[in-house]
Amino acid sequence: MNAPLRKAGVVILVLFGLLFANLNWVQGYKADEYRNNEHNRRVTVAEYERARGVIEADGQPLASSKVTDDQLKYLRVYPKKEIYAPVIGYKPVDNAATGIEKSENEFLAGTSDKLIADRIGDMFTGDNTGGGNIVLTLKTRAQETAWKELTDNQKGVKKGAAIAIDPRTGAIQAMVTMPSYDPNPLASHDPKTFTATFKELNGDKDNPMLNRAIADTKPPGSAMKVIISAAALQAGKTQESQIQAGDSYTPPGSGATIKNAESETCPSTQVTLKEALTTSCNTGFARLGVELGAERVKKTAQAFGFEQTDLTIGNLEGSGLAVTASRTGAMANPDGSTDQAALAQSSIGQRDVRMTVLQGALIAATVANDGKQMKPYLVQQELSSERRPLYTASPKVLRTPVNSDVAKDLREMMVSVVKNGTGRKAKISGFEVGGKTGTAQNGEGRPPHGWFIGFAYNEKGEAVSASCVMLENVPGGSASAEAARISGLIMRAAAGRGGD
Repeated sequence: MNAPLRKAGVVILVLFGLLFANLNWVQGYKADEYRNNEHNRRVTVAEYERARGVIEADGQPLASSKVTDDQLKYLRVYPKKEIYAPVIGYKPVDNAATGIEKSENEFLAGTSDKLIADRIGDMFTGDNTGGGNIVLTLKTRAQETAWKELTDNQKGVKKGAAIAIDPRTGAIQAMVTMPSYDPNPLASHDPKTFTATFKELNGDKDNPMLNRAIADTKPPGSAMKVIISAAALQAGKTQESQIQAGDSYTPPGSGATIKNAESETCPSTQVTLKEALTTSCNTGFARLGVELGAERVKKTAQAFGFEQTDLTIGNLEGSGLAVTASRTGAMANPDGSTDQAALAQSSIGQRDVRMTVLQGALIAATVANDGKQMKPYLVQQELSSERRPLYTASPKVLRTPVNSDVAKDLREMMVSVVKNGTGRKAKISGFEVGGKTGTAQNGEGRPPHGWFIGFAYNEKGEAVSASCVMLENVPGGSASAEAARISGLIMRAAAGRGGD
């Protein structure tokens, strides 16, 4: 054989070797990646051969699959549309799912290891058993009351959020955000419908796809005073301890003068801690925060959940919806020393303090549950397609920010806020209600945000609900009063007492 042929033969052998190696690489190492790629149409068709499981609450389907006559056998439908969208999310054909549809995707799709018995059975019967079903903790009456009251609020506010929690377990009873969106077009089998809808929603300046209850933070205003009260009680003060107040306070340094919202609020030089919370005394809490110090304030906030970056709410044994961390801000000068003015402002929930609506509900729930904060969750059960329970939530303590004595004092102080102070609108007949209002400035010339965090005990002395409502940019004054009113109605509905 002459030299040119030998060289050609060597080249051919090398090319065959490379081709063989690449084939093995694809089959041995890349097969799963290619098989599960969202753009693999054959995988998509196969996925839609099996009915995706139902997501439900109180026996009502919130997401289900119906048979179609197109190539993809089943269409995902969301009968309640905007009301549950922030929780449920949506499952598009060739894109990533969101919400519970995402966090419980494998179980809903029937590919979870928990459903292997069903898949083995299918091998013998030739059936395509449906995916598993998810039972949520949501109370439909509370959820729909929250949606109705938020979207038809008495102040004409267009943005806001509400959450209600069972303080004893951490089960989410309601989670609503406005504006919201209809997830049905996003589950359409027509790519043009999905693309047009997603583009429209994503470009909306009001951001209807943002879950404002857990993925957005705002200055909490006077709701922060519950944290400062807890820090003071832990430092040895009592409900009747006198704290400095007055009609105005200028913090040490270059801080702006802090005044009370109303001229008749704690104008005297001293007031009890309980009276300060009841009347929402800005000067008293600003002075108290400076007295306690930045480290104690920040550590108390962290004990309640501020700064946590890895919290999710979904399945207690798995993943869930990511929660944005609430923050206190640094409260520090460039040289690392405490910025007293920033500390004073932070102690009344302003400056750099930012809080999620979920965090507000957790603060109230902790006080109602003797100082124990339960891990919040949304998935109560996972059921097989035949409704055989494969998972049932077992509540877990997340942290214990305060002891039962401090929690008892905070509870009594917050009950006074609703009975005698700024939170009267949250009163519910037949329940003992406690809470704290918050009015948060958020920019020159812009209306403030209105907050309310609270809890409700029934006639048996059981803590049946804790809630937080936040309304953005509330015009015309009394920003927090409307939040308190809505919060009371949500907790009443969560306790099974209506709301209609």
